[in-house]
Amino acid sequence: MRSGLIAQKVGMTRIFLDSGEHVPVTVLKVDSCQVIGQRTAEKNGYTAVRLGAGTKKRSRVSKAEQQNFVIAKVEPKRKIAEFRVTAGNLIDVGSEMTADHFVAGQHVDVTGTSQGKGFQGAMKRWNFGGLRASHGVSISHRSHGSTGNSQDPGKVFKGKKMAGHMGAEQITTQNLEVVKTDVERGLVMIKGAVPGNKGGWVLVRDAVKRPLPDGVPMPGAFRAPTGVAAAADEAPAALAEE
Repeated sequence: MRSGLIAQKVGMTRIFLDSGEHVPVTVLKVDSCQVIGQRTAEKNGYTAVRLGAGTKKRSRVSKAEQQNFVIAKVEPKRKIAEFRVTAGNLIDVGSEMTADHFVAGQHVDVTGTSQGKGFQGAMKRWNFGGLRASHGVSISHRSHGSTGNSQDPGKVFKGKKMAGHMGAEQITTQNLEVVKTDVERGLVMIKGAVPGNKGGWVLVRDAVKRPLPDGVPMPGAFRAPTGVAAAADEAPAALAEE
């Protein structure tokens, strides 16, 4: 199990394949997505990586949360999320995730907050058919109709599909195909629509119902933190001097 990514929804467009076919895609931007913490089985009882994305003013972050960013040596982040991983796929704190974490042709699951629709009727909210167009029905053609019996049970059951607030809830769309990635600009292009508004944050994970294709980087695609990279460069030189 690998880590996912925190991305920001840019919008929708289309791209052309070599065959000339055009594919509608949603463009997601991976902006300063860094590992800000780890969860281990010995200390926390489970294994996960804690990611943060975007940037946030230090004055807008509580002192308790600022301490976490100071320890990780990263700038405050706008969006924070945890991804469960296997012990062998933990990534060093401070590493910056890149868009080639996913490969073209791979399927992913995308979690986000759906667009809010406000108060909607039963036909739009639950896809009801509505009442008849004639034969005694007047005014209430789009109503949901009867909601229960009279004496027995004498009430409306909880969870009954009725008019009400629609959207603005967390949903996951599964098995979406990654069409293309752009590492330089930090873009991941996914076929079809993903939940959320433009500018909204989404979590992108490997699809749980599809196997990983060949060529997927393990434990992931990332840039090592500066301190770790420098230490790795100095180690061979020190061994050569000995």
